[in-house]
Amino acid sequence: MSAGVAPNAVAAVSEARQWDRLMQMAQLGAIPGDGVNRACLTDLDRQARRLLISWAEALGLGVSVDAIGNLFLRHEGTEPGLAPVLAGSHMDTQPNGGRFDGIWGVLAGLEAVQALREAGIATRRPVEVVAWTNEEGGRFAPGCMGSMAYAGFKPADAWDAVADNDGVTFAAALRQHLALEADIPRRGLGVVDGVAPFAYVEPHIEQGPRLESGGLDIGVVDGIQGSRWFLVEIFGRTDHAGTTPLAMRKDAVQDMLRAIAALNELTHDPDDVLRFTVGRIEVSPNSPNTVADRVRFTIDLRHPDRAVLLARGDAIEGVVQGALRTCTATVTERFHALPSRFDPLVPDAVERAAAALGLKALRMTSGAFHDAQFLVPLCPTGMIFVPCRGGVSHHPSEYSEPSQLAAGARVLTAVLADLANR
Repeated sequence: MSAGVAPNAVAAVSEARQWDRLMQMAQLGAIPGDGVNRACLTDLDRQARRLLISWAEALGLGVSVDAIGNLFLRHEGTEPGLAPVLAGSHMDTQPNGGRFDGIWGVLAGLEAVQALREAGIATRRPVEVVAWTNEEGGRFAPGCMGSMAYAGFKPADAWDAVADNDGVTFAAALRQHLALEADIPRRGLGVVDGVAPFAYVEPHIEQGPRLESGGLDIGVVDGIQGSRWFLVEIFGRTDHAGTTPLAMRKDAVQDMLRAIAALNELTHDPDDVLRFTVGRIEVSPNSPNTVADRVRFTIDLRHPDRAVLLARGDAIEGVVQGALRTCTATVTERFHALPSRFDPLVPDAVERAAAALGLKALRMTSGAFHDAQFLVPLCPTGMIFVPCRGGVSHHPSEYSEPSQLAAGARVLTAVLADLANR
């Protein structure tokens, strides 16, 4: 089944309804500039989930949650024992985030399911809309904990000791969260009753400029580049800024600057494909007239080629150690995900649906990591991108037009009608 033979379902997608739901969600954690700060496992997160659940229950969808907080909304199939098709994304945001990253993918899944039901389109397979826990990693690092645990990439207790800036551990926050959602039916973590999903589809704003700059409507995502995250800690000695000669100092900030300069050389890429980012720096004692005795900084390294990602990432510790003059350092890898290529089943279905709807599409690789990459070992996986203004994301000015988001939801509806009837 495709867009060509499910026209009623595609036509049932409501641009206004989807936009209204997005704007209601945007009020939960609203910050100046049309942004959103809705961290995972917080009261705001729970309010957003309850709002989503209220819409799902009004449609007659089944609701359940697993041991790491992943939330599922189930549209039953005519053959309930068949492996389900999953569609969704995440509901948490960056601290200075926007209104569309993540949450649109969840609401597009809900809109698509509602369109199928309103059009009277029965599906053999169940369709489950999923909201993954902690994709962003803004409160608890790394991100994608919910999808990693679901897929067995890491055990669910792997991040129990990870703490936020207030010292609250992930285990404590999750325990409180699940207690407050005790009324929601529980399901097993990961593959249920030995049945892996038939497929997974994740709609998302592009978070880059290619679709907009090319006048395109849909990104047909066929893979995700790899990511490696590191934490570097440099240890020096505290001294008085006015009395201690430079030659006698063990200044952690100065050695940090040397290390970052050396890392910039290591990661230089004339083709501008490799991504190297130092996104967080913490200095102790963080006093204007004291030599710093400790610095912590993060490294985010990404590349679509496995060999390049491994070679450059493996060289980071040696480069840091070689750059130091007076201090010592430790380098800890905190996250490691190799590049992912998607099985053709889902990207091909997305491409067919876009063509049937007369939309201009582009095959592309995602530069950002997403929950989708962790579903790859379980089932055929794919993503649907829509344009975002200026390619801006993780910022309050992040924006996609209601019509662009509706086009993405229509493609998703057609893809679900196709996959769930196989």
